Amino acid sequence: MSDFYEQILSLRAIRDYEKRPLSSEDLDAILEAARWTGSSKNRQDWSFVVVTDHDRLQGLAECGDFTQPVRDSAVTIVLVREPGGNDFDLGRAAQNMMLAARAIGVASCPITLHRSAEARQFLGLASDQEARYAVAFGYPSADAAPRKFGGRKDRARVVRYDRG
Repeated sequence: MSDFYEQILSLRAIRDYEKRPLSSEDLDAILEAARWTGSSKNRQDWSFVVVTDHDRLQGLAECGDFTQPVRDSAVTIVLVREPGGNDFDLGRAAQNMMLAARAIGVASCPITLHRSAEARQFLGLASDQEARYAVAFGYPSADAAPRKFGGRKDRARVVRYDRG
């Protein structure tokens, strides 16, 4: 199997980051991966709000639960669903960002902003824009490790052929 395939299978959320900013080159690479993500009918009904200011990260974290990775991140990118957009395309963009980050040595963790109306207001978005998802990024700390989880469900439990 290719190295890329192995990276896909082993991608995990990392929540512990070094206390240093992301380089502009690494941030640009992550944003380019998001920008080049495929979308329904190539509409690209998204935008990305890059939050790097420490105080702004703390405020953004208040818009969701389980958001310590946002508080600790060097950068959190909010995926904004523009009018006509859909969550499937946002998920594709988030995964591309996370895979690109992994390839360049940057850790990431997906985040749900449970109070999306508050997030929209906090970010100064229009009423027809949605801010429900984000990805926290940072260089992994020396003791960073993915959280333990029970592996994957057995393939026979999640894969069906021809009917559900």
